[in-house]
Amino acid sequence: MQNIVIVEDEKPAARRLERMLKDLNMEVLIQLNSVEAAISWFKNNQKVDLIFLDIQLSDGLSFEIFEAVDIQASIIFTTAYDEYALRAFKLNSIDYLLKPIDPYELKTAVEKYKKFNSTNTIDAALIQSLMQQHTTEQNTKTRFAVKVGNHIKTFNTEEITCFYSEYKATSLLSRDGKNYVMDESLNQLENQLSSSQFFRVNRSHIVNFDAIQDIVAYSSSRLKLVLQNCDHKIVVSRERVSTFKTWLG
Repeated sequence: MQNIVIVEDEKPAARRLERMLKDLNMEVLIQLNSVEAAISWFKNNQKVDLIFLDIQLSDGLSFEIFEAVDIQASIIFTTAYDEYALRAFKLNSIDYLLKPIDPYELKTAVEKYKKFNSTNTIDAALIQSLMQQHTTEQNTKTRFAVKVGNHIKTFNTEEITCFYSEYKATSLLSRDGKNYVMDESLNQLENQLSSSQFFRVNRSHIVNFDAIQDIVAYSSSRLKLVLQNCDHKIVVSRERVSTFKTWLG
């Protein structure tokens, strides 16, 4: 019996996919609807054969799951993204399915999985880098507005040290060391920033290249960053170190 997991934050879509799989004589072990829930479940349940993985979840990109947990399983992506990222999907999955999922395409993907029945190592950094490159080329912003009391204050990107998430809030840290709460999430900001100027080094921080003052070797092959007027402990996650070094040039 195959252990199949669906990671999808839209309940109707998840239920529909489970019904379609049942028609193919495949039983779903569990439906997970967020990055947080998936990380928690996979940490205690490593025996998984096949994952149907949505890209954009309610609390972030699903690639963050693989940064937190080492999962060896076959992946079939379910996505509403355009074809710009499909080359990455092909490199890192059994197949991909564009939403709304077509029953015939699902059957073809399942047959492909049964034929190969192999696990994949997910290169989350590669896929996320390709996605970010595409979105930033089209949606790059050079100025951000924040609310300060009854006033609106704007910052050009060169005035920003980093964006960070803390206590379920997203904030901007200016180059003079002041913090401002923002309405956008880090995932939304990541899609609005120039990929040549800003890099998401971990789940909690997006840093400005020009604000980096020092890079120090840290434990487990990771890197610690020292930023201008910033007292945060910022460590490049292990999974992003290689991509970060390439980004540095």
